[in-house]
Amino acid sequence: MVGGVEYRGGDHAGVVSVDLSRLHRLLEVDAVSRAACVQAGVLGPDLERQLAEHGMTLRFFPQSFEFSSLGGWLATRAGGHFATGRTHIDDMVESLRVVAPAGVSESRRLPASGAGPSPDRFFLGSEGALGVITQAWLRVLPRPVFRASTSVAFGGLADGLAALRAIVQAGLEPANCRLLDAAEAAVNLGRTDGAVVLVVGFESAHQPVDAALATAVAVAADHGGRAESTEDSSRSAGAVGNWRAAFLRMPYVRDALVEEIRSSVGAAVAEVCGEPGLITSRVTHVYPDGVAPYFTVIAPARRGSEVAMWDDVKAAASETLDRCGATITHHHAVGRDHYRWYDRQRPALHAQLLRGAKKLLDPSGILNPGVLVD
Repeated sequence: MVGGVEYRGGDHAGVVSVDLSRLHRLLEVDAVSRAACVQAGVLGPDLERQLAEHGMTLRFFPQSFEFSSLGGWLATRAGGHFATGRTHIDDMVESLRVVAPAGVSESRRLPASGAGPSPDRFFLGSEGALGVITQAWLRVLPRPVFRASTSVAFGGLADGLAALRAIVQAGLEPANCRLLDAAEAAVNLGRTDGAVVLVVGFESAHQPVDAALATAVAVAADHGGRAESTEDSSRSAGAVGNWRAAFLRMPYVRDALVEEIRSSVGAAVAEVCGEPGLITSRVTHVYPDGVAPYFTVIAPARRGSEVAMWDDVKAAASETLDRCGATITHHHAVGRDHYRWYDRQRPALHAQLLRGAKKLLDPSGILNPGVLVD
């Protein structure tokens, strides 16, 4: 997604990829404190299967869930599809074990600590450049029993965004709260009425959530939202189901990086590809103080030139994000593709700190060169 795995460039005689797939076990479950000790090589479906045997779930489902590992999520500070509450893997970590060329770092398992900068935070998002994450204690939850969801249509994006803000600032914390523009709704939900669609849902392991859903729908209605009627409940369920299916299908195509993004990226696509492409957007994660917009670019490619064309389009998007003061990534990591803009975004002293840490932990510079530090 960001050039974090395949090495491009450099004069190295060879590149070694470390495979942790045999570190795939759930080692211990603390049912009282709702925590689990897990090896980092386990893939998403296998992790959920092992936790289910104890009636638990990590409740973390990134789009790459089927193909990615716990260690990968931790090393890239990944985000799951739940739109509010615990959305990033950071929120689920109690402690980490990391192996570096200089030695092993293993933090204490604690619910919270005020003792200096967090050692776990230092390795979260380090993308393999500072050490290899091999094990973690994670906060887990009972598996949900109650669920309720629906879709709400809006006449325009501004109304939908206003409704999103009101729902989250009201403290409702829906499990799913995604806003799809008209093009995204047409592609993934099959809607042809030009509506902007909010997919909203709640879940709980302890109590029914119908009242919370009704409150969210009422808040949306205050901003012009038209919820599916009782007669259209099957259509609503279909819309939610279609979105979930499209979400998991998306890794098989290629996701990419409101109007300024569309304009700049659209111009780049037309120049690079020779014809306009389709740019859709949706809001994937919602916070009381902002949102994460997510853009998909669909355009024709010339065989053999796909990577170079992608680089040009991605550069146009990244320059616009930088100019607008946005972060270069919400949950897709930095890798090599994002490095230029990440270096602009972070404070200069923080960059120096990371370089010093890299020199200490990996004195020969063998871990994932070109990621996080130059």
